[in-house]
Amino acid sequence: MSIRNLDSLFQPARIAVIGASDRPASVGATVWRNLRSAGFAGPIDAVNPGRRLLDGQKVFPTVASLSEVPELAVICTPPATVPGLIAELGERGTRAAVVLTAGLDAAQRQAVLQAARPHLLRVLGPNCIGLLSPHAGLNASFAHRAAAPGEMAFVSQSGALMTGLLDWAHGRGIGFSHFISLGESLDVDFGDLLDWLASDPRTRSILLYVEAIHAAPKFMSAARAAARNKPLIIVKAGRSSQGQAAARSHTGALAGSDAVFDAAIRRAGGLRVDTLQDLFLAAETLARGRAAGAPAPTHGDSAAAAFTQALDGLEPPGRGLVILTNGGGAGVMAADAAEALELPLARLSAATVARLDAVLPANWSRSNPVDIIGDAPAPRYVAALEALLDDPAAESLLFIQAPTAIVDSDTVAQALMPLALRAGARLVSCWLGDGATGAVAGACRRFRESGIPVFETPEEAVRALAMRMNYRRNQTLLMQAPAPSPPKAAQAPAAAAAAASPATDAGIAQALAQGREMLTEPEAKAVLAAAGIPVVATREVRFEADTGGRADADAGLAGLIGRAVTEAQSIGWPVALKLLSHDISHKSDVGGVALGLPDAASLEAALRDMLKRVRRLRPQASIEGFTVQEMARRGHAQELIVGTSVDPVFGPVILFGQGGTAVEVVADRALALPPLNEPLARDLVDRTRVSRLLAGYRDVPPADRAALHRTLVAVSDLLVRWPEIVELDINPLLVDERGVLALDARIRVRADRPGGAAHFAIQPYPSEWVRALQWQGRALELRPIRPEDEAQHLAFLRSLDPEDLRLRIFQTRRHIERSELARLTQIDYAREMALIAVERDAQGVERTLGAARAVCDPDNLSAEFGVIVRSELKGAGLGEALMRLLIEIQTARGTERMVGNVMDGNDRMLSLMRRLGFELGPSDSTEGIRAGVLRLQPDRGQTERAAG
Repeated sequence: MSIRNLDSLFQPARIAVIGASDRPASVGATVWRNLRSAGFAGPIDAVNPGRRLLDGQKVFPTVASLSEVPELAVICTPPATVPGLIAELGERGTRAAVVLTAGLDAAQRQAVLQAARPHLLRVLGPNCIGLLSPHAGLNASFAHRAAAPGEMAFVSQSGALMTGLLDWAHGRGIGFSHFISLGESLDVDFGDLLDWLASDPRTRSILLYVEAIHAAPKFMSAARAAARNKPLIIVKAGRSSQGQAAARSHTGALAGSDAVFDAAIRRAGGLRVDTLQDLFLAAETLARGRAAGAPAPTHGDSAAAAFTQALDGLEPPGRGLVILTNGGGAGVMAADAAEALELPLARLSAATVARLDAVLPANWSRSNPVDIIGDAPAPRYVAALEALLDDPAAESLLFIQAPTAIVDSDTVAQALMPLALRAGARLVSCWLGDGATGAVAGACRRFRESGIPVFETPEEAVRALAMRMNYRRNQTLLMQAPAPSPPKAAQAPAAAAAAASPATDAGIAQALAQGREMLTEPEAKAVLAAAGIPVVATREVRFEADTGGRADADAGLAGLIGRAVTEAQSIGWPVALKLLSHDISHKSDVGGVALGLPDAASLEAALRDMLKRVRRLRPQASIEGFTVQEMARRGHAQELIVGTSVDPVFGPVILFGQGGTAVEVVADRALALPPLNEPLARDLVDRTRVSRLLAGYRDVPPADRAALHRTLVAVSDLLVRWPEIVELDINPLLVDERGVLALDARIRVRADRPGGAAHFAIQPYPSEWVRALQWQGRALELRPIRPEDEAQHLAFLRSLDPEDLRLRIFQTRRHIERSELARLTQIDYAREMALIAVERDAQGVERTLGAARAVCDPDNLSAEFGVIVRSELKGAGLGEALMRLLIEIQTARGTERMVGNVMDGNDRMLSLMRRLGFELGPSDSTEGIRAGVLRLQPDRGQTERAAG
């Protein structure tokens, strides 16, 4: 990922238009006109060998003839010219180019990249509409109209949608910070732009139109970072198979599974909407809504702070809607829409009903929706809204007004304005009628200008509220921390599985050596057992080698039946009998499963019948033998499925849902990206219909959900441990009040290891950096921080002396917000590293003694570090141990340098930095701060000379 030179794309000092023209209806003429009319403050040069003057301005024949180097070039020339132009611009020092040209073939696209890379010249496009940055007066596009300045950024893979959204926004008075057409994303892609926009002070929310993702880990890392600071709303084409095919042909990229994309956006903390209309609705809500009592947004505000403030206005995450209307029919329509979207209506408190009784006619609805009757004057609206705002159950409010002759709608809007501003993000409105020129036009305009969302129909308003609530739910999940682990020796689950699974490693290796992709059921269950997942007792009985699995080998069959009976007696009757064949994966399809066999005679009969049936249905299949299994007697258990597969875009994916033989028909399932922890596993389960049955009903006790969540986490860890696994099915997985039990399992493996952590879209816990440390006669562990460490990290921060905090972070603040604490413990290991030094007491409970952190820029050029230890432990070498491991990690990751700022009075830290090899700069005379730099990688010139 890289934001290098993207400032030159959005904030250039000088621009050149290559192919500028005055030919009517040409791209060159349109771009030239748009740039000159947008108010760009810097010089704009024209390059065209066929023109001498353009609008009275000198035209340069070539890039080489330009009198000054353009920081940004806009290219609208034929495809064959583009690679050469990029090379010329790079040699001259141009930092960014917008390539509007369409029709570049594969060789030309590759030539463009090769020409740009040596000069770090960033390329937007090709085959794009261009970009607009209204605050900079920049319209480097051939769009039909300009964008108004605003605070939403829109990034699109479709130029047509870009121009359509411009029209929609113009009609609603919504502006944009940036409007960007990606085109074919040859260089600059979604990940790069998300990184840049996340730190752009003029951008408060980010909208994406996506057809395909090219680099999932990069996209996920950038999306998770951006969504922690600003609303991220995404509409993706290709829900249907036909749509996915069209997206692939449009973008030239693999679209991937739509359900997996849903899971990815949920995990990133963004909001996916289904249609362009929903994108507009969500944009309207987020652009207009703000927290109660918040002032209208200004460009000087912190975007991250504003986002947190807006979300705080929706706390808790919106499950109680109150509808206030002067028309019963409109209220019913809104209530129907809410039910369809599973958005429950709030139950009014007795106190609220009493207050409304005092101010409303006797025939008011006395329930939610609150119908204040069509003849309501303005004071009745005010009294009703005031009572509802005071009801704690009213987590969100929808106000619907139909125009009447009793009172003008604008008068109602004016009367409600103080309360509406007080309500903030809780309130949205629907003024029924023509909001442009009709009776409600003034009311709509008044509310919009005050930042209150306005929708044309009740259904639209409810849908917008549901999207906002879903967004809040995803944000809550993004910030949620797992419960602390029970006291025990800390060992990453994957490492624990590795230590206990040499036989499983050998089994997978043996299958691959034999040319098999499918493990046998016993082999698959051995993998699950090694990962800590309970499996039903299973014994394997095989034909003798000389029978070759022939069903008519009577001597071999008699011996096999005898061994099967012996194993069944060992397990205990009744038992299950299952076919064992590398050629038959779904045993039930050929009658290869017999259940509840009570004795030896029934076992023998079932075995012989099974052989005859398989010989008839699959005569070419090789039969290795059978498995004899314990019959699990769990009458209240639910049959579930847990599975994994490898998505071509996002890598390994975990599936959970209702299991059994009708799993495809029931189609009750949810997906999640690994790695999982307990809150993520709980959310995965809660998104299915079968989860309601797990709560218990009638005489069925609640299932052990904790055991189920642990199983899902174990499957996630299993994918880290065995990258050879490409598919896994546990079906059925029984769960009841006693826990979980895997009855059957299928695993497919491949030698090229398409799974594993290396292919995760989200980097898992880096257990390879866990280190034991003997320090001052005490046994410590240095390890990367985990989300589960939130409580102990808070205790650590509270234990620090205020003066130590002042020297470390230049302030003495000891209070820390929950969202900030989540950011400190729920880190993206691909972008930053936080190490903690922990000590365990006699009961195994951990205590944090010190912490060190390095946060990288998106280009991995520089990592800013910080280190602090408990105040009573200063000067004893613990901070140095943390720093040396941190330096080792960043060096291995290719970070070029570590940097840090230290106050002059922090002598211990200055001394530590000198010992570690940092170069310290002079003290800042006003702030009293010194900057230190440690170079981690060899000088590139020296490396090249040494290699030569």
